[in-house]
Amino acid sequence: MNFADQPGVALVIGGTGGVGSATVRRLCELGSAVVFTYRSAADAASAVEAELDAAGHTVRSLELDMVNIDNCASVVGDAASNGLHTLVYAAGPKVPQLHLSRVDPAVFAEAVDAEVKGFFNVVHPALPHLRESRGSVVAVTSAATDRYAVRDGLSAGPKSAVEALIRAIAAEEGRFGVRANAVGPGMLSDGMAATLIAEGHYDQKALDAATNNIALRRFGTAADVAEAICFLASPGANYISGQSLNIDGGYSL
Repeated sequence: MNFADQPGVALVIGGTGGVGSATVRRLCELGSAVVFTYRSAADAASAVEAELDAAGHTVRSLELDMVNIDNCASVVGDAASNGLHTLVYAAGPKVPQLHLSRVDPAVFAEAVDAEVKGFFNVVHPALPHLRESRGSVVAVTSAATDRYAVRDGLSAGPKSAVEALIRAIAAEEGRFGVRANAVGPGMLSDGMAATLIAEGHYDQKALDAATNNIALRRFGTAADVAEAICFLASPGANYISGQSLNIDGGYSL
């Protein structure tokens, strides 16, 4: 897992969240120049950029509205102006835990716009650059696409569509040397999961039940997911494509 000889940059969509920022840091540690995007968390983006710049890494942040097609094309073009070897899609809104019977169709449509259309809006303009570098795409989805967690339909539904697109890209772009894979985080102790826990979406009984459903009997971390993302993006995984790897401690068994 060494990106020092990779031409161009890694572009991380959603680089201020738990998994996104952990991925930005790990890619930098592994020798990659990194561009990452943020939607509204400008202060968080500046903090990540300043931290990594002080450590001597090549990194910059760009504001991105993923539902704006023109903005996506512009930002990807800017990031890839000197080459692009990896696109990591780690963006996603905080998803309320609701039974699907209680989800308003308009809210579901917003989730599809943010996650499915958002993914396509950034991967589409990136493909010509990835063909040039014979690079890769890694999308962050969810282990719930394999073992459904009740009340997680707003996340699992759209992320299942992203996984289908990953397989389609792998099948269609492989002839150009482009690889595409997904990682599905399970329950994490930081990032979005920590926010949901703090807001009371899971009581202690639910957390205990979740832990008992995990073979390793513990939650993971954003760093665990970032490690898998970087492996799949690295030259060490150059014959892996079209796969979805759950980072869930055995939850999906």
